[in-house]
Amino acid sequence: MFAYLVKRVLQAIAVMLAISLIGFAIQGNLGDPLRELVGQSVSEETRQQLREQLGLNDPFLVQYTRFLGNALQGDLGTSYFFKEPALDVILKKLPATLELVFGATLLIVGLSVPLGVFTAIRPNAILSRIIMAVSIVGISIPVFLTAILMIYLFSVELGWAPSFGRGETVHVIGYWDTNFLTADGWAHIVMPSIALSSIMLPMFIRLIRAEMLEVLQSEYVRFAKAKGIAPWRIYFVHALKNTLLPVITVGGVQIGTMVAYTILTETVFSWPGMGAMFLEAVNRVDTPLIVAYLIVVGFIFVVTNTIVDLIYGLANPTVKLARMGA
Repeated sequence: MFAYLVKRVLQAIAVMLAISLIGFAIQGNLGDPLRELVGQSVSEETRQQLREQLGLNDPFLVQYTRFLGNALQGDLGTSYFFKEPALDVILKKLPATLELVFGATLLIVGLSVPLGVFTAIRPNAILSRIIMAVSIVGISIPVFLTAILMIYLFSVELGWAPSFGRGETVHVIGYWDTNFLTADGWAHIVMPSIALSSIMLPMFIRLIRAEMLEVLQSEYVRFAKAKGIAPWRIYFVHALKNTLLPVITVGGVQIGTMVAYTILTETVFSWPGMGAMFLEAVNRVDTPLIVAYLIVVGFIFVVTNTIVDLIYGLANPTVKLARMGA
Protein backbone atom coordinates (compact mmCIF):
# COMPACT_ATOMS: atom_id res chain seq x y z
CA MET A 1 0.00 0.00 0.00
CA PHE A 2 2.81 2.43 0.84
CA ALA A 3 4.52 1.79 -2.50
CA TYR A 4 1.25 2.40 -4.32
CA LEU A 5 0.64 5.60 -2.35
CA VAL A 6 4.08 6.92 -3.29
CA LYS A 7 3.45 6.03 -6.92
CA ARG A 8 0.10 7.82 -6.95
CA VAL A 9 1.58 10.92 -5.30
CA LEU A 10 4.34 11.06 -7.93
CA GLN A 11 1.73 10.71 -10.68
CA ALA A 12 -0.34 13.47 -9.09
CA ILE A 13 2.71 15.77 -9.01
CA ALA A 14 3.38 15.02 -12.70
CA VAL A 15 -0.23 15.83 -13.61
CA MET A 16 -0.14 19.09 -11.65
CA LEU A 17 3.09 20.09 -13.39
CA ALA A 18 1.41 19.46 -16.75
CA ILE A 19 -1.65 21.50 -15.72
CA SER A 20 0.54 24.38 -14.51
CA LEU A 21 2.51 24.33 -17.77
CA ILE A 22 -0.67 24.41 -19.86
CA GLY A 23 -2.13 27.15 -17.69
CA PHE A 24 1.01 29.27 -17.95
CA ALA A 25 1.17 28.75 -21.72
CA ILE A 26 -2.46 29.88 -22.01
CA GLN A 27 -1.67 32.94 -19.92
CA GLY A 28 0.75 34.17 -22.55
CA ASN A 29 -1.84 33.90 -25.32
CA LEU A 30 -4.76 35.71 -23.68
CA GLY A 31 -3.50 39.22 -24.22
CA ASP A 32 -0.89 41.62 -22.95
CA PRO A 33 -0.96 41.82 -19.13
CA LEU A 34 0.38 45.38 -19.25
CA ARG A 35 -2.75 46.51 -21.07
CA GLU A 36 -4.83 45.30 -18.13
CA LEU A 37 -2.46 46.74 -15.55
CA VAL A 38 -1.75 50.22 -16.92
CA GLY A 39 -4.26 50.76 -19.74
CA GLN A 40 -3.57 52.42 -23.09
CA SER A 41 -2.39 55.86 -21.94
CA VAL A 42 1.15 54.81 -20.94
CA SER A 43 3.97 55.51 -23.38
CA GLU A 44 5.77 52.72 -25.21
CA GLU A 45 9.01 53.47 -23.39
CA THR A 46 7.31 53.11 -20.01
CA ARG A 47 5.70 49.90 -21.20
CA GLN A 48 9.06 48.43 -22.12
CA GLN A 49 10.50 49.39 -18.73
CA LEU A 50 7.58 47.72 -16.97
CA ARG A 51 7.93 44.61 -19.13
CA GLU A 52 11.57 44.40 -18.09
CA GLN A 53 10.73 44.90 -14.42
CA LEU A 54 8.00 42.24 -14.52
CA GLY A 55 10.23 39.80 -16.37
CA LEU A 56 7.92 39.60 -19.38
CA ASN A 57 10.89 39.78 -21.76
CA ASP A 58 12.56 36.73 -20.19
CA PRO A 59 12.60 33.39 -22.06
CA PHE A 60 9.54 31.17 -21.63
CA LEU A 61 11.35 28.61 -19.48
CA VAL A 62 12.64 31.31 -17.12
CA GLN A 63 9.15 32.81 -16.77
CA TYR A 64 7.59 29.39 -16.18
CA THR A 65 10.17 28.48 -13.53
CA ARG A 66 9.47 31.76 -11.74
CA PHE A 67 5.72 31.15 -12.02
CA LEU A 68 6.12 27.61 -10.65
CA GLY A 69 8.21 28.83 -7.72
CA ASN A 70 5.58 31.43 -6.85
CA ALA A 71 2.79 28.85 -7.23
CA LEU A 72 4.50 26.54 -4.73
CA GLN A 73 4.35 29.42 -2.25
CA GLY A 74 0.63 29.97 -2.93
CA ASP A 75 1.12 32.95 -5.25
CA LEU A 76 -0.88 32.40 -8.45
CA GLY A 77 -0.81 36.03 -9.51
CA THR A 78 -2.99 39.06 -8.81
CA SER A 79 -6.46 39.42 -10.29
CA TYR A 80 -6.71 42.38 -12.66
CA PHE A 81 -10.32 43.07 -11.70
CA PHE A 82 -10.35 42.38 -7.95
CA LYS A 83 -6.85 43.82 -7.38
CA GLU A 84 -6.03 41.05 -4.90
CA PRO A 85 -4.30 37.65 -5.03
CA ALA A 86 -6.12 35.34 -7.45
CA LEU A 87 -5.93 32.45 -4.97
CA ASP A 88 -7.70 34.53 -2.30
CA VAL A 89 -10.49 35.36 -4.75
CA ILE A 90 -10.94 31.66 -5.53
CA LEU A 91 -10.86 30.63 -1.86
CA LYS A 92 -13.71 33.06 -1.18
CA LYS A 93 -15.79 31.41 -3.92
CA LEU A 94 -14.69 27.82 -3.25
CA PRO A 95 -17.02 27.06 -0.28
CA ALA A 96 -20.14 27.84 -2.34
CA THR A 97 -19.00 25.51 -5.13
CA LEU A 98 -17.96 22.68 -2.79
CA GLU A 99 -21.25 22.85 -0.90
CA LEU A 100 -23.15 22.71 -4.18
CA VAL A 101 -21.14 19.65 -5.25
CA PHE A 102 -21.65 18.09 -1.82
CA GLY A 103 -25.42 18.58 -2.04
CA ALA A 104 -25.49 17.02 -5.52
CA THR A 105 -23.32 14.13 -4.31
CA LEU A 106 -25.72 13.39 -1.44
CA LEU A 107 -28.59 13.19 -3.92
CA ILE A 108 -26.63 10.97 -6.29
CA VAL A 109 -25.50 8.52 -3.61
CA GLY A 110 -28.80 8.54 -1.74
CA LEU A 111 -30.91 7.82 -4.84
CA SER A 112 -28.68 5.91 -7.26
CA VAL A 113 -27.85 3.02 -4.91
CA PRO A 114 -31.41 2.01 -3.91
CA LEU A 115 -32.85 2.69 -7.39
CA GLY A 116 -30.01 0.89 -9.14
CA VAL A 117 -30.30 -2.13 -6.86
CA PHE A 118 -34.08 -2.24 -7.22
CA THR A 119 -33.97 -2.14 -11.03
CA ALA A 120 -31.43 -4.99 -10.98
CA ILE A 121 -33.42 -7.15 -8.55
CA ARG A 122 -36.76 -6.49 -10.30
CA PRO A 123 -35.72 -5.76 -13.91
CA ASN A 124 -39.17 -6.50 -15.35
CA ALA A 125 -41.21 -4.53 -12.83
CA ILE A 126 -43.19 -1.57 -14.15
CA LEU A 127 -41.43 0.79 -11.73
CA SER A 128 -38.04 -0.43 -12.97
CA ARG A 129 -39.02 0.28 -16.55
CA ILE A 130 -40.18 3.77 -15.58
CA ILE A 131 -36.92 4.45 -13.72
CA MET A 132 -34.83 3.33 -16.71
CA ALA A 133 -36.92 5.38 -19.14
CA VAL A 134 -36.59 8.49 -16.97
CA SER A 135 -32.85 7.91 -16.65
CA ILE A 136 -32.47 7.98 -20.43
CA VAL A 137 -34.33 11.29 -20.55
CA GLY A 138 -32.22 12.64 -17.69
CA ILE A 139 -28.96 11.85 -19.47
CA SER A 140 -30.22 13.48 -22.67
CA ILE A 141 -31.31 16.84 -21.21
CA PRO A 142 -28.51 19.42 -20.70
CA VAL A 143 -28.05 20.57 -17.14
CA PHE A 144 -28.75 24.23 -17.95
CA LEU A 145 -32.10 23.29 -19.52
CA THR A 146 -33.02 21.27 -16.43
CA ALA A 147 -32.11 24.27 -14.27
CA ILE A 148 -34.23 26.66 -16.36
CA LEU A 149 -37.23 24.31 -16.31
CA MET A 150 -36.93 23.91 -12.52
CA ILE A 151 -36.83 27.68 -12.02
CA TYR A 152 -39.89 28.15 -14.21
CA LEU A 153 -41.89 25.39 -12.49
CA PHE A 154 -40.88 25.59 -8.83
CA SER A 155 -40.00 29.29 -8.54
CA VAL A 156 -42.12 31.15 -11.08
CA GLU A 157 -45.25 29.01 -11.26
CA LEU A 158 -45.42 27.36 -7.84
CA GLY A 159 -43.28 29.70 -5.75
CA TRP A 160 -41.87 26.84 -3.70
CA ALA A 161 -38.17 27.70 -3.81
CA PRO A 162 -35.93 30.73 -4.46
CA SER A 163 -34.33 30.86 -7.88
CA PHE A 164 -31.03 32.67 -7.28
CA GLY A 165 -28.26 33.29 -4.76
CA ARG A 166 -27.16 31.40 -1.64
CA GLY A 167 -29.62 32.97 0.77
CA GLU A 168 -28.71 33.27 4.44
CA THR A 169 -25.37 31.74 5.35
CA VAL A 170 -23.46 31.24 8.60
CA HIS A 171 -19.74 31.98 8.93
CA VAL A 172 -17.79 28.90 9.99
CA ILE A 173 -14.05 29.49 9.62
CA GLY A 174 -11.76 31.48 7.35
CA TYR A 175 -13.51 32.08 4.04
CA TRP A 176 -16.13 29.43 4.76
CA ASP A 177 -19.76 30.53 4.93
CA THR A 178 -22.16 27.60 4.91
CA ASN A 179 -25.70 27.10 3.62
CA PHE A 180 -26.29 24.06 5.77
CA LEU A 181 -26.90 25.83 9.08
CA THR A 182 -29.93 27.91 8.09
CA ALA A 183 -33.36 27.02 6.70
CA ASP A 184 -33.03 29.75 4.08
CA GLY A 185 -29.66 28.36 3.03
CA TRP A 186 -31.19 24.89 2.55
CA ALA A 187 -34.03 26.40 0.53
CA HIS A 188 -31.57 28.09 -1.82
CA ILE A 189 -29.28 25.09 -2.33
CA VAL A 190 -31.93 22.45 -3.06
CA MET A 191 -32.73 23.33 -6.68
CA PRO A 192 -29.12 23.95 -7.78
CA SER A 193 -28.10 20.62 -6.22
CA ILE A 194 -30.90 18.75 -8.01
CA ALA A 195 -30.01 20.43 -11.31
CA LEU A 196 -26.30 19.61 -10.92
CA SER A 197 -27.06 15.98 -10.05
CA SER A 198 -29.44 15.55 -12.98
CA ILE A 199 -26.70 14.42 -15.38
CA MET A 200 -24.78 12.14 -13.00
CA LEU A 201 -27.73 10.52 -11.22
CA PRO A 202 -29.18 8.65 -14.25
CA MET A 203 -25.71 7.50 -15.23
CA PHE A 204 -25.02 6.07 -11.77
CA ILE A 205 -28.41 4.34 -11.63
CA ARG A 206 -27.66 2.59 -14.91
CA LEU A 207 -24.10 1.77 -13.87
CA ILE A 208 -25.15 0.25 -10.53
CA ARG A 209 -27.92 -1.71 -12.27
CA ALA A 210 -25.52 -3.13 -14.86
CA GLU A 211 -22.91 -4.08 -12.26
CA MET A 212 -25.54 -5.58 -9.95
CA LEU A 213 -27.02 -7.70 -12.74
CA GLU A 214 -23.56 -9.07 -13.50
CA VAL A 215 -22.83 -9.82 -9.84
CA LEU A 216 -26.19 -11.57 -9.36
CA GLN A 217 -25.17 -14.04 -12.07
CA SER A 218 -21.93 -14.97 -10.31
CA GLU A 219 -21.30 -18.36 -8.74
CA TYR A 220 -20.98 -17.17 -5.15
CA VAL A 221 -24.42 -15.52 -5.28
CA ARG A 222 -25.95 -18.74 -6.61
CA PHE A 223 -24.18 -20.67 -3.88
CA ALA A 224 -25.51 -18.24 -1.25
CA LYS A 225 -29.05 -18.73 -2.57
CA ALA A 226 -28.59 -22.52 -2.48
CA LYS A 227 -27.52 -22.29 1.17
CA GLY A 228 -30.76 -20.51 1.98
CA ILE A 229 -29.27 -17.17 3.00
CA ALA A 230 -31.90 -14.44 3.28
CA PRO A 231 -32.35 -12.58 -0.04
CA TRP A 232 -31.89 -9.15 1.56
CA ARG A 233 -28.52 -10.28 2.92
CA ILE A 234 -27.46 -11.60 -0.47
CA TYR A 235 -28.46 -8.39 -2.23
CA PHE A 236 -27.32 -5.73 0.25
CA VAL A 237 -24.33 -7.41 1.93
CA HIS A 238 -22.68 -9.78 -0.53
CA ALA A 239 -23.72 -8.53 -3.96
CA LEU A 240 -23.83 -4.80 -3.28
CA LYS A 241 -20.31 -4.71 -1.85
CA ASN A 242 -18.83 -6.09 -5.07
CA THR A 243 -21.15 -3.97 -7.18
CA LEU A 244 -19.87 -0.77 -5.62
CA LEU A 245 -16.18 -1.43 -6.27
CA PRO A 246 -16.16 -0.22 -9.90
CA VAL A 247 -18.75 2.43 -9.01
CA ILE A 248 -16.32 3.91 -6.48
CA THR A 249 -13.71 4.41 -9.19
CA VAL A 250 -16.12 5.96 -11.68
CA GLY A 251 -17.79 7.98 -8.94
CA GLY A 252 -14.56 9.59 -7.81
CA VAL A 253 -13.76 10.74 -11.32
CA GLN A 254 -17.27 12.11 -11.89
CA ILE A 255 -17.51 13.88 -8.54
CA GLY A 256 -14.21 15.59 -9.26
CA THR A 257 -15.55 16.54 -12.69
CA MET A 258 -18.68 18.04 -11.11
CA VAL A 259 -16.54 20.87 -9.74
CA ALA A 260 -16.05 21.97 -13.36
CA TYR A 261 -19.69 21.17 -14.28
CA THR A 262 -20.91 23.77 -11.79
CA ILE A 263 -20.20 26.56 -14.30
CA LEU A 264 -23.57 26.25 -16.03
CA THR A 265 -25.53 25.55 -12.84
CA GLU A 266 -24.00 28.49 -11.00
CA THR A 267 -24.66 30.79 -13.94
CA VAL A 268 -28.35 29.89 -14.22
CA PHE A 269 -28.99 30.13 -10.47
CA SER A 270 -26.67 33.13 -9.91
CA TRP A 271 -24.82 30.95 -7.42
CA PRO A 272 -21.72 32.86 -6.20
CA GLY A 273 -19.21 30.06 -6.70
CA MET A 274 -16.05 29.40 -8.69
CA GLY A 275 -17.91 28.52 -11.89
CA ALA A 276 -19.68 31.86 -12.18
CA MET A 277 -16.45 33.60 -11.19
CA PHE A 278 -14.58 31.80 -13.99
CA LEU A 279 -17.06 32.94 -16.65
CA GLU A 280 -16.78 36.53 -15.38
CA ALA A 281 -12.97 36.23 -15.49
CA VAL A 282 -13.15 35.03 -19.11
CA ASN A 283 -15.40 37.95 -20.07
CA ARG A 284 -13.00 40.40 -18.41
CA VAL A 285 -9.88 38.62 -19.73
CA ASP A 286 -8.67 38.38 -16.12
CA THR A 287 -5.79 36.08 -17.05
CA PRO A 288 -4.29 35.39 -13.58
CA LEU A 289 -7.73 34.45 -12.26
CA ILE A 290 -8.38 32.13 -15.23
CA VAL A 291 -5.05 30.36 -14.77
CA ALA A 292 -5.52 30.11 -10.99
CA TYR A 293 -8.97 28.58 -11.52
CA LEU A 294 -7.56 25.94 -13.89
CA ILE A 295 -4.83 25.02 -11.41
CA VAL A 296 -7.17 24.85 -8.40
CA VAL A 297 -9.76 22.73 -10.28
CA GLY A 298 -6.98 20.48 -11.56
CA PHE A 299 -5.65 20.09 -8.02
CA ILE A 300 -9.11 19.17 -6.70
CA PHE A 301 -9.52 16.63 -9.50
CA VAL A 302 -6.11 15.04 -8.89
CA VAL A 303 -6.59 14.84 -5.11
CA THR A 304 -10.08 13.35 -5.51
CA ASN A 305 -8.85 10.66 -7.89
CA THR A 306 -5.92 9.77 -5.67
CA ILE A 307 -8.19 9.40 -2.61
CA VAL A 308 -10.67 7.30 -4.61
CA ASP A 309 -7.91 4.96 -5.78
CA LEU A 310 -6.82 4.44 -2.18
CA ILE A 311 -10.41 3.82 -1.06
CA TYR A 312 -10.78 1.26 -3.85
CA GLY A 313 -7.70 -0.55 -2.58
CA LEU A 314 -9.03 -0.60 0.99
CA ALA A 315 -12.44 -1.82 -0.16
CA ASN A 316 -10.91 -4.58 -2.26
CA PRO A 317 -7.84 -5.99 -0.46
CA THR A 318 -7.38 -8.66 -3.16
CA VAL A 319 -6.17 -6.00 -5.57
CA LYS A 320 -2.37 -5.86 -5.62
CA LEU A 321 -2.14 -2.11 -5.48
CA ALA A 322 1.62 -1.91 -5.66
CA ARG A 323 1.52 -3.54 -9.10
CA MET A 324 -1.33 -1.51 -10.57
CA GLY A 325 -0.39 0.69 -13.44
CA ALA A 326 -2.97 3.40 -12.74
